[in-house]
Amino acid sequence: MGFSVLVLFVLLGLSCKGLLLVKSQKSDSNFDENYKVTWGFDHVLSLNQGTQIQLSMDKSSGAGFASKQSYSSGFINLRTKLPDRDSAGVVTAFYLSSDGDKHDELDFEFLGNREGKAVTLQTNVFANGQGNREQRTLLWFDPSNDFHTYSILWNPYQIVFFVDDTPIRVFKNNTKKGVNYPTKPMKIQVSLWNGEDWATDGGKTKTNWAYAPFKAHFQGFHVDGCSSVNSDCNSENKYFWNTKKYQSLDSNQIRAYEKVRKNYMNYDYCSDRSRYPTPPPECLDKP
Repeated sequence: MGFSVLVLFVLLGLSCKGLLLVKSQKSDSNFDENYKVTWGFDHVLSLNQGTQIQLSMDKSSGAGFASKQSYSSGFINLRTKLPDRDSAGVVTAFYLSSDGDKHDELDFEFLGNREGKAVTLQTNVFANGQGNREQRTLLWFDPSNDFHTYSILWNPYQIVFFVDDTPIRVFKNNTKKGVNYPTKPMKIQVSLWNGEDWATDGGKTKTNWAYAPFKAHFQGFHVDGCSSVNSDCNSENKYFWNTKKYQSLDSNQIRAYEKVRKNYMNYDYCSDRSRYPTPPPECLDKP
């Protein structure tokens, strides 16, 4: 078990015993095997024989890359080190997204901040074009000091967002309650871009271009996902992320999840009565 995970257990007072760990990435997988650059080509640098990618952003452009294939289920992981120093206004995004107007999307958006202030991690879930499900969590470590693993578990039962091995968000399949659930084939997308109009303090804190170029680094390009060309992406026998132990959180995961929400979450759409006088039906679920 990695040092960063052990530190997290100490910070949150968690026990390692019985915790369902994220399946380890093959961190030495080559970028070109599963991904391709999609924009900002002159702001992308391949390092360590293609096992690490650097995206940079300056006033002229940011950059992005995406998976070559679309996936219909999976346990999608990416190891990321965010821009250091003053990163206010800078957005590093790791997400899954389908095509079309009524698209499905699962978002990690890292909202940069002034040096010494915590980075906010915003997550969102879109299903059939409906989003507006933002949750924001302050990261309890400096994500620019080292690589951390950010993961999205997506199967027919639940969607779980992980930071390292700790679940920070759960979105269950509530189609029986009339809640749309992401089912469309999605590509993995990664980008680094200027979000100073909204990302830090609601857009009040702007990007300090004296610190440009801003650089984000990525590792772990192996993909544990079922390609959308297959017809059995919900199979429990073929794909580990569909098996019983991935269909709900275990007791240790629930405790870790609740501690993160209590100590680090600073916005939840489910609690925003100005937007939702009556909480959306999925908000009534327990993890």
